Amino acid sequence: MYKYKNTVIKLFQGDITKVKADGIVNAANNTLLGGGGVDGAIHRAGGPEILEQCKRIGGCPTGEARITTAGKLPSKYVIHTVGPIYRKGNSREAELLHNAYFNSLKLAKEYSLKSVAFPSISTGIYSYPIDKASDIAIKSIIEFIDKEDFIEEIIFVLFNDKDFSIYENKLNKIFR
Repeated sequence: MYKYKNTVIKLFQGDITKVKADGIVNAANNTLLGGGGVDGAIHRAGGPEILEQCKRIGGCPTGEARITTAGKLPSKYVIHTVGPIYRKGNSREAELLHNAYFNSLKLAKEYSLKSVAFPSISTGIYSYPIDKASDIAIKSIIEFIDKEDFIEEIIFVLFNDKDFSIYENKLNKIFR
């Protein structure tokens, strides 16, 4: 557990669909209609209500975020954001990934969410290197907290040991 201003930052290894937070972030694709990885898991666990709302929204550009109910999930909302596909870092990937985290937190503020859980956006099928992506994720949330100090808890939910260790090492360097 780490503390930055009034926000507690936690790491959790496991399934984001099991995390109880006001909002969980879905690493979605542009259609918002479900897919593999985190996106598929959230749609399966949350039920058809999420998909129905996503159909009405009509998609989401890369770097932006949209919000729906959480359906059957233990959270209140799902914030769907689209991270970039990694193309060797030459296609504004860092900026778009930053925007995915930052815009997710802007929606959390708009909906008065006090706790938000993030997966490691774009590091699965979108192939963003975890070392670079984790730097951007951490920098983005710190930048947001510096501007908008209202979120009480941010949880990074990492699926495997390797990703968890990378985030843990980086957070230890910053906060310990």
